[in-house]
Amino acid sequence: MATGINIRTYFNGTWHAGDVPVMRAADHGMWLGTSVFDGARYFEGVSPDLFAHCERVNRSAKALMITPTHTAEQMVEIVQEGLAAYPKTAAVYIRPMYWAITGDELGIVPKPDETGFAICLEEIPMAPQGAATTLTTTQFCRPTLSSSVVNAKAGCLYPNNARMLSEARAKGFGNALVADALGNVAETATANVFMVRDGEIFTPVPNGTFLAGITRARHISNLAKDGTKVHETVLSFQDFREADEVFLSGNMMKVTPVKEFDGTHYQSGPVTKKVREMYWDWALSE
Repeated sequence: MATGINIRTYFNGTWHAGDVPVMRAADHGMWLGTSVFDGARYFEGVSPDLFAHCERVNRSAKALMITPTHTAEQMVEIVQEGLAAYPKTAAVYIRPMYWAITGDELGIVPKPDETGFAICLEEIPMAPQGAATTLTTTQFCRPTLSSSVVNAKAGCLYPNNARMLSEARAKGFGNALVADALGNVAETATANVFMVRDGEIFTPVPNGTFLAGITRARHISNLAKDGTKVHETVLSFQDFREADEVFLSGNMMKVTPVKEFDGTHYQSGPVTKKVREMYWDWALSE
């Protein structure tokens, strides 16, 4: 996506400096959207949950009928080789990607074992501690597995996210709080979401309409080890209006406090701060 600087690209078995071309006009992934990716982070000399992100990109590929060509272990080794070119003070976005190259006789179904693979590294800074966003509703909702490959981190899903985010920005907000097809809160346009009420922590239950993220799972695990249960349950927009704290969870920024949802204002409270501190403590101890 070339939003960062100092880009390095792994393609055809070697690392290249810069944002090099990797896909051809007739590639299946180019004209029919069969592409998947995952995103991990490198910061302060560590790359937490990198293996899990590499495992997930292989699962995503299989969900789109793309044949993975690298094991998670191989990808981790390649990424570590690429990261050696960056200073330990750098914050780097790590993006392994697959796409289908050819299709069947009609061109629609990807042919097995004809897969493109690349890894892109970009320097993108982490958000400053306490940097908050705002939320609004959107007319668009999360799809279901019967209509879209919601069990993959697939490029073809992101135009829907983009129109949610574009609508929110046009209304003067930073992000959109998004419903599933039944009208229950699923996530935001870019990240999973948590809310706090009376000291209890809640997050939408995974129901097959959104990816329950790796960073989301890490927060839940860290809290459980600290003796705090996270309630995965059905949540409404009204639940969020009655919350004391709301924060987003995603690989890109890890923890993002929310300061407003459509006129309801929140403080960046103690639970949000604790979750962020616990994540950094865990990451830097690995």
